[in-house]
Amino acid sequence: MRRPDGFIEIFLQPGDLYFGDRYTRIRTLLGSCVSLVIWHPRLLIGGMCHFMLPTRPHPPTGELDGRYGDEAIELMLREARAHGVSPSEFRIQLFGGGNMFPSIGRHKDKHVGKKNVDAARQLLQVHGLTCSGTHVEGVGHRNLIFDLWSGHVSLKHVSPALDPRQERRP
Repeated sequence: MRRPDGFIEIFLQPGDLYFGDRYTRIRTLLGSCVSLVIWHPRLLIGGMCHFMLPTRPHPPTGELDGRYGDEAIELMLREARAHGVSPSEFRIQLFGGGNMFPSIGRHKDKHVGKKNVDAARQLLQVHGLTCSGTHVEGVGHRNLIFDLWSGHVSLKHVSPALDPRQERRP
């Protein structure tokens, strides 16, 4: 689908989230962080969050913080409801959670990226939501672009072993 005139492009930093309409493109770069992407195919609205950790070490005392998965997902669900739509009507996809340092540590399966992905899956289940697609875990980072006018998500996954910028040692 062609990009609409007058569109805006948003780049999410870790801890950010954005909810927009058919004139919006959202981008982010993920390592061990996770993005939840939601899109309503009839209304052409949706959003993306970019969270860093599954939950806060201490319960929140003030506003919700998008840096934490449980709070980021709650903020996204509030946005959906504010538009008069049930979160279950959205197509939901999950991205990220890469292991950025696979050669470090004895417990490679317990890295923060995996913890983020596990938390996101559990939170979707708790809220009764179904995930229609994922590209999670593995090694390396992901460039993610989400076009709300079409629901299309572009993904480029770069593994450190394939990254031409990485220095090779004999």
